[in-house]
Order: sequence, then C-alpha cells, then structure tokens
Amino acid sequence: MPERQDHLESYASVWGIVREALPFELVCTTGGVFAGIILVKMTDMIEMIPGLLVLVPAILGMRGNISCTLGSRLGSAVHLGLISKIERNPELINNVTGSLMLSLIMSIVLGVLAHLMTVAFGMPSAGILLLVLIAVISGVSSGVILSILAVVITIGAFRHGIDPDNVTTPAIGTLGDVVTMFTVFYTAKVVIWGWHIIQ
Repeated sequence: MPERQDHLESYASVWGIVREALPFELVCTTGGVFAGIILVKMTDMIEMIPGLLVLVPAILGMRGNISCTLGSRLGSAVHLGLISKIERNPELINNVTGSLMLSLIMSIVLGVLAHLMTVAFGMPSAGILLLVLIAVISGVSSGVILSILAVVITIGAFRHGIDPDNVTTPAIGTLGDVVTMFTVFYTAKVVIWGWHIIQ
C-alpha cells in the first residue's frame, strides 16, 4: 500500500506533471511554427483557389478536435487496460474507425460551409465541388496519418512509463497542424494541376 501511495504522489505531483509534459510542450510549440511556415508557402495557392483561406483554419480546427479526442480516448483505454498493444483490438479499431468517419463527414460539411460563407460575405469562391474535394482529401488523409501516430504515441508512452495524457494530446495537436497543412498544401497543388488539365 505505501508503494501505491508513493506512485500516486509521484504521478500526481506538480513536478512529475511538469517533468513529463514540458519537453513535449517545447517540441510542440516549435512544431506550430513549422505549420505557419507551410501556410506562408501556400500564398500563391490561396490566391488561385478562392475560399481556400476560409477553409484552412476550419480544417486545422477540425483535425485538432477529432485527433486530440482520439488521443484522449486511447489514453483512457490504455489506463483501463482495454488496449495494451497494437493489434486487432475492438476498442482500438472502433476508436480509429469512429475518428475517420467523423473526419469524412466533417470534411464534407466544412467544404460546403467554406463555399457558403465565402459567397455570403461577397467574396469569390472556387466552387463548392472544389472546396469539398480539397477538404475531404486533406481531412481524411491527415486523419489516417494522425490516427496511426496517436496509437503509436499513446501505447509507446505508456510502455515507457510516461502518462499518455501528458504527451498524446499536445503531440497530436501540433503534429495535426503540421500534417494537415502539408496535406492541404499538396492536395491544393494536385487540384490546381488537375484543374488546368481539364481546362
């Protein structure tokens, strides 16, 4: 019993939380700067695809909300002993599948909303089809990548004695920004290339 008490005090202590979380928070803060750099490099595409500037923050927000929630759910499942390794585990499969389904549905909604809001405020739009296409491809592809990363980080942290709750959410939050910006960037490039070929 004293050993359990010592473990809980160490786990819940201010220093224990700061010691585990601070290095990841520093790395994540730096990663956020890279997401900004990618956005700067997208200036030409933002001008070529009207409405893309409205879509980008919405996709980043969606990706962070869904992926960080997945990370939290995985952390809870690991603590409860429902997930112990990467395998065909119903708990793991359901969490990841649910996250990807949400990504698909919300990407379609975001593409439609980006078009409608752009038009409503009197700005030009690339069209509902183009914006939905960019939102779905970038939203789902980043969702797949981040789901894999969330599983690996959560289980890896737990196996190394690190509380996943201190690590997974900030890591996925930052990686989500970087990965999503990359997918939006390359999806927009492909869409522009395809659009020129069609025309």
